[in-house]
Formats: sequence, structure tokens, C-alpha cells
Amino acid sequence: MLDKSSNTKGADFEIDLKSSALVVIDELGDVESGQLSDVLLAPTLQTARLVDAAHNVKMPVIYTNDAHIPGIDRELLLWGEHGIAGSAEAQVSPQINVCESDYIIEKRRYSAFFQTSLRLLLDELEVGTLILVGFDTNICVRHTAADAYFNNFNIVVVPDATATFLVGEQAEGLEYMQKCYAAKLLNTDDIINLIEKKSTNL
Repeated sequence: MLDKSSNTKGADFEIDLKSSALVVIDELGDVESGQLSDVLLAPTLQTARLVDAAHNVKMPVIYTNDAHIPGIDRELLLWGEHGIAGSAEAQVSPQINVCESDYIIEKRRYSAFFQTSLRLLLDELEVGTLILVGFDTNICVRHTAADAYFNNFNIVVVPDATATFLVGEQAEGLEYMQKCYAAKLLNTDDIINLIEKKSTNL
């Protein structure tokens, strides 16, 4: 019978940056002037560092953005109007440097995989490892991590480039993804160090 001691293997994969992509989940709107700047600004700035580092080694950067349709999307019944398609609130935060080579996937549910072209894009890019950042750790990041695990991707979650402000606690959400989806937890500096090591070996 399973018990808490049964989960001993954890995330045992090696990160292959050649087959990795940075997936930025719902880092939207100008967080510096928003009501949640005390929660969201610091992780957004960490994401900006990761995006710049990914650009330097031509790692794919994929933004998965809320693009809700008023009066239709069920999520709006729970959370009220937010991330409406075409609005400024549904655009990547200006603190992040978006390049023409980046990809933007619009989504209408928590998971970046659900009813989107993300899986097809990842297959075409030959991606096997997803580096996940964004908001909310316990909602859209967690549901995206779940679908990534179900689709056999390796998962890295970046604790200092994610944040929880709607449901639960940050540590709880990170532990859940680590235990249930075999996610590696690496902070921004750890990943940038890996990227810099790769760039010096090119």
C-alpha cells in the first residue's frame, strides 16, 4: 500500500537545454503599476532575466496568455472579468522583453495545453523539457504542469519566478508539483548558470 514514504524517486532527469523551452504562464499586464505589484513584480523581473538568457542561446520562449471571451468562458464565472482577449491586461507584461522569434499561445482555461496548439508547437520544436514560470502557482502553473506530466514532458518549475495570490500557499503548490509531477525546482540563478555554461561551450 502507498504511503508518504513511497515517493522516493522524484525528478531524476538531466536537463537538456537543447530540447528545453521556457513557458511563461499568464505574466500579463503592467505589474509594476498593478494592485498586486508587491507579489508579482519580483517574480516577473526574474522571468525577464530568464527570457533574456533563453534568447541568448536561442531556447524557445513560449508565452501562454489568458484570452477570455466575455459572456462565454466559464472561468469568468468563478473569477470575474480578467484577461479579456485583445485587452492590455491580456498582453505580456512590459517588464519582459518579447522578441519576434518568441511564440504566443492564447488560452481560455487554466492549462496551457487545453484546447490550444501548445502540444503541436512543442512537438514541432522537438522539446522534451518545459521550464515553467508564471502565475498563479496553484492554478494555471499547476494545471499546465499536470498536462505536461500526462504528456510525458520533463518539468522544471522556477519558484522565484512564480507566485501564488489566489489559492493556497506557494510552498504547498511547489511541493505538489514536485511530488506528483516529478518537477525539478530550480531558482532563476540556477537555470541562468546552466544556460551560461552551455553558451560558453558553444
